[in-house]
Amino acid sequence: MPDPSTAAIEAAAARIAPHIRRTPVLRLEGADLGLSIPLILKLELLQATGSFKPRGAFNRLLSQAVPAAGVVTASGGNHGAAVAYAARALGHRAEVFCPVATPAAKTDRIEAYGATLHRIGAAYDEARIASEARAAETGAMLVHAYDQPEILAGQGTVGMELWQDAPEATHVLVATGGGGLIGGIAAWYADKGAQVISVEPEGCPALHHALAAGHPLPAPVGGLAADSLGAKQIGALSFAVARDHVAQAVLVPDAAIAEAQRRLWSALRLVAEAGGAAALAALVSGAFVPPAGARVALVLCGSNTDPAKVTGPAKVTG
Repeated sequence: MPDPSTAAIEAAAARIAPHIRRTPVLRLEGADLGLSIPLILKLELLQATGSFKPRGAFNRLLSQAVPAAGVVTASGGNHGAAVAYAARALGHRAEVFCPVATPAAKTDRIEAYGATLHRIGAAYDEARIASEARAAETGAMLVHAYDQPEILAGQGTVGMELWQDAPEATHVLVATGGGGLIGGIAAWYADKGAQVISVEPEGCPALHHALAAGHPLPAPVGGLAADSLGAKQIGALSFAVARDHVAQAVLVPDAAIAEAQRRLWSALRLVAEAGGAAALAALVSGAFVPPAGARVALVLCGSNTDPAKVTGPAKVTG
């Protein structure tokens, strides 16, 4: 049984239920999005704070006593907003370290939820190192963006809900950054029959490269979705799950991600950030071609972007 176990994910679901939204599933004809197969969309971009991240944040903060110094984390934006949101809801102090280039759509949320924001470095990894030093200095709880058991179990509740609400799904496409979401979802589906497919931008191939090498290793970080999917290296816990329970890891170009964002807006009036649209980009680009008879589910995992960036004219093809 993978870690987190089904039991750990079920326990996380019960623990966080008072604090998160059970996001809806939408079934639609693929033609609505310029595709030829029916789709199942898990609308996790409607989650509190605009991404799936509060699930793991609440599970971490509720799983053990939080010190008086509060919590410290590093983030490309979405995780930091989630930790700030969870800390405020539970009455704890929070400090969040973000790269300097983190978009205002994300840093504004972090500060609005009452956390102290530190802008450090050009990439997530520099912010992570600074956050770890701060936690060691103050005694605060460190809340990792993706590589802690409680984080994976919390994110795995996305998979649990999708399986409960759309048991017919045969393939589940999930955007991957550091690996918390794919690790949790793949752990849930390990014995459920459906295949879990990882989708990464070509500029952020951490899991793809790790699976090819047989172990986590540094990978490039760049491109349209780097603020949400730009982990330099896949998390060790997530890699252990993915190695055994992710059926395929595909890479998609930035152009397909942008096109997926446009289609979601044009057809459904959904604003998805680049990382949030990556799963759809796998179908738009042909990076993943479903077998005949497949019932494909896409996890749309984030919406924290400037809407003006995705509401231009759609170019529906394919």
